[in-house]
Formats: sequence, structure tokens, C-alpha cells
Amino acid sequence: MMLWILLIGVPILLGLWAQMRVSSAFSRWKQVAATSGVTGAQAAREILAAANIRDVEVLEINDMLGDHYDPSNKRLCLSTDVYNTPSVAALGIAAHECGHAIQHQKAYAPLQWRMAIVPLTMIVSNILPFIILAGIFIPMLGHKAIMIAALCYTVLAIFQLITLPVEFDASRRAKIILQQMGMVQPGEEAGGVNKVLDAAALTYVAAFVATLGTLLYYILILTGNRSDER
Repeated sequence: MMLWILLIGVPILLGLWAQMRVSSAFSRWKQVAATSGVTGAQAAREILAAANIRDVEVLEINDMLGDHYDPSNKRLCLSTDVYNTPSVAALGIAAHECGHAIQHQKAYAPLQWRMAIVPLTMIVSNILPFIILAGIFIPMLGHKAIMIAALCYTVLAIFQLITLPVEFDASRRAKIILQQMGMVQPGEEAGGVNKVLDAAALTYVAAFVATLGTLLYYILILTGNRSDER
């Protein structure tokens, strides 16, 4: 039980705390209007144009904090609050997603690696629940199911490890670009952008820690099983 708490329970709590932090930071800074008066959508289009990126479409989506850059279809998708709002939070998130588009344009290596592993990650994510259920309800498959689950979590851990530099670099670019283009002012506005993006980055760290903890848990179970068999 202590092993489960340490490797799975604690990372789950960390993930919940990280989600609370990003929600809190977004709620706080979406209330603060940037003096530039630029909305997230306007900022995204201006940043892309300044980077000479002409083939990325900026779209509005009805998914709170579901903002993302789709490299396969070259679409920058912004949630309604980000797309239409001239807030500090909206500018930070829009610029962050533009950071991914710039990474794509420049063939940023970690982004290329992440794109390459996405198909395998999707397959693993789809089969993992069935593997876990098989291990629970079909005792004779227990050991094999744990081995396969460990392999699946290895793929997910690699994907999330690669994701960290991708996300950190996009936030770094966003913070620089917003001030260089005069969309946010030094001081409170720049500090607000930092808080929103740093809180968002923490969720990726928490996701990696949770996946790594689960992987280690399965590895220790397998090691224990093998020791028992001997």
C-alpha cells in the first residue's frame, strides 16, 4: 500500500494541484485586460505574420483551456475566452501556441520527435484500458498483462518526457515575443503571463511524474513476481 501511495497516489495529488493552479492563474489573469487591447486571436495572427508563417489558420473552439496547435493540419485552435478576449491570460496562451507553430516552422527537434511518436502513443492509449481490465478479470493473464502495461507506460513516459522541452520552449518564446511586440507591458502584465504559462507547464511535469510513477510501480511488481517464482 505504501508503494502505491508513493508512486501513484502522490503523483495523482500533484496532478490535481497543478490543474488547480492553472485554473486559478487563468481565472485571475483573464480578468486583467492588457493595455494593448489585443485579443488572443489578433495576437496569434500578428505573431504568425511577424514570423513569416502564412499557412497556419487561427480558429475558435468551444473548449475551455483546450487551446492547442495542430501541426498535422496547421491549425492554431484557441478557446473562446482566449480567442475573443484582450486579457493577459489570453495573450499568454495564444503566444504559447504560436510558439509551437514557430517550432514547427524551424523544425525544432523535440517537436519533430513528439510528432513522430504521436501515432504510437495514440495506439497505446487506446489499448491500455483493455490491458488493465484483462489483468484484473483474467487471472491467468495477470503477469503478461502487467508486462504489456509496463511497455505501454514506457511509451507514454517517453512521449511526456519529450513534451517537456517542447512546452517549456514554447512558453519561453511566448514571453519574449509578447514583450518584443509590445502586446504586454513589463511589470504586472508580463508577470501575469509568466504565472499563467508557468502554471500550465507544471501540469506537464505532473503528467510525466504520474506516468513515471505508474511505470515504476509495474516494474517493481514484475520484479517481485520474478523473485517469487525463483
